[in-house]
Amino acid sequence: VQLVESGGGSVQPGGSLRLSCVATRGTHCASDMNWWRQAPEKEREFVAAIWPDGMTNYASSVKGRFTISRDNAKDSMYLEMNSLKPDDTAIYYCFCSDDSGYWGQGTQVTVS
Repeated sequence: VQLVESGGGSVQPGGSLRLSCVATRGTHCASDMNWWRQAPEKEREFVAAIWPDGMTNYASSVKGRFTISRDNAKDSMYLEMNSLKPDDTAIYYCFCSDDSGYWGQGTQVTVS
């Protein structure tokens, strides 16, 4: 599975961004898809997950501010991020749980 993220950028605190993740080159993620993030000098941390049936799970730090969604027909996943804080600054990665797992290349989100 080949994953490509987009939608990152710079935003002021309180602002919003929408990240996208697409499975490209005809690949398809059949299992759950996740968003993870990694801030400078910190370990990569779980953000949110969505299963093919639409069930979701969120890290407590983003619950109520972020919304994960998925369009199976388009092999795409999204992360709507609202009320952004400086602590949300990180590289955001898309992950597919098929096989031993697949990662995208990441997209930078900066809140300042």
